[in-house]
Amino acid sequence: MKKTLIALLAAAALAGPMAASATDASDIKSFTLDNGMKIMVLPDSSIPNANMYLFWKVGSRNEHPGITGISHFFEHMMFNGSKKYGPKMFDRTMEAAGGANNAYTTENVTVYTDWFPSNALETIFDLEADRIAHLDIDPKMVASERNVVASERTTGLENSNWSALQQQVKGVAFLAHPYSWSVIGHESDIQAWTQQDLVNYHKTYYAPNNAVVVIAGDVTEAQVKQLADKYFAPIPAQAPPAAIRTVEPPQKGERRIFVKKESASTPNVMLAYHVPATKDPDYYALDLLTSILSDGNSSRLSQALVDQQIALGAETYMPMAFDPNLLYVLGVAAPGVSAKTLEQALIAQVDKIATDGVTQQELDTAKNIKLMGFYRTMETINGKADTVGTYELFFGSYQKLFDAPKAYDQVTVADVQRVAKTYLQRANRTVGVLAAEEESDQ
Repeated sequence: MKKTLIALLAAAALAGPMAASATDASDIKSFTLDNGMKIMVLPDSSIPNANMYLFWKVGSRNEHPGITGISHFFEHMMFNGSKKYGPKMFDRTMEAAGGANNAYTTENVTVYTDWFPSNALETIFDLEADRIAHLDIDPKMVASERNVVASERTTGLENSNWSALQQQVKGVAFLAHPYSWSVIGHESDIQAWTQQDLVNYHKTYYAPNNAVVVIAGDVTEAQVKQLADKYFAPIPAQAPPAAIRTVEPPQKGERRIFVKKESASTPNVMLAYHVPATKDPDYYALDLLTSILSDGNSSRLSQALVDQQIALGAETYMPMAFDPNLLYVLGVAAPGVSAKTLEQALIAQVDKIATDGVTQQELDTAKNIKLMGFYRTMETINGKADTVGTYELFFGSYQKLFDAPKAYDQVTVADVQRVAKTYLQRANRTVGVLAAEEESDQ
């Protein structure tokens, strides 16, 4: 008998204590310091480790021409010395305590991730508080990191067809909104940030009232509160960052861009459609639509393009976003296949969902993929921290995490066809082609 998403959810909840705890909102303890920093705690004593995820509500959408890329730059600078822990000491101190770290920047957020033995919790609080309150924006270090970021930008565009094509597609798809530039920024801006730009940016966006902190693992709420009061609470709040006021106007017709890259062995084609922000109710139907198109060997793009040797690979991508963003469909042409043929094949599969819809079996498969992915993620303390923070920011509350299985389960085949008709239409589409040479018939 076919199991629904809710039935699978119940089965997973019975599979073990970790899976069960992932479905219980009462396991998450939340409090807000007087300076506005929100902290969430997920106790899990299954292993003697813990993590701290610091979500800063700053990404490339908070920039403007002249300082593009500055959000990503701070991802580098935050590891380069503060008042107590000088250059290189952040990593060395954490490693000496048995920990490790990483960070990433997107269009919407910058996230710092620390993993450590739970007995090193106070050390992690001390390290993070130091670079939040007392980051040393040393001009010599700034100059060094400028070169690192500039090199990273050049290397990324040279080595990744996806990055080279997406950067150009975004610039055409968005006429007004700051999503139009890449997270790494424009080359001229990377060289042009002033010292005052950097000081002001850190003060504004690395203020405690602009952060959500999630700590998961072998810790207690009492421990975290005591250390948060000691290390984070003394950091003063700042005036809230300015709201993003620009709203991208509706796209009225198809746009196109050709990117010449001589090293491209076969053409790459990218379709980009404007879709609502993540918090929109249509998110779940759109997410399932992308899964039907590209998740697994039985997906539509795999069967119609890869199996038929039209494409070497095909995928979809819909980033979580605070503002309306893009849903991407990307294909890499098989040898001997033209960009035009690949483009037509991609569009045909997208249009087929809008005109003919999807089957119940396809939708059930997509729902099960989403649920199983959810539970695989929530089986680890890292997955728990990342997921809870993500829902808090992009869906408006971590509580929405526990509504997600039901929200997916309620999506119907009619919903999937409706969002395809609404958003995946020609007038709302930007087409990007990357190839060694432009085809004469295009």
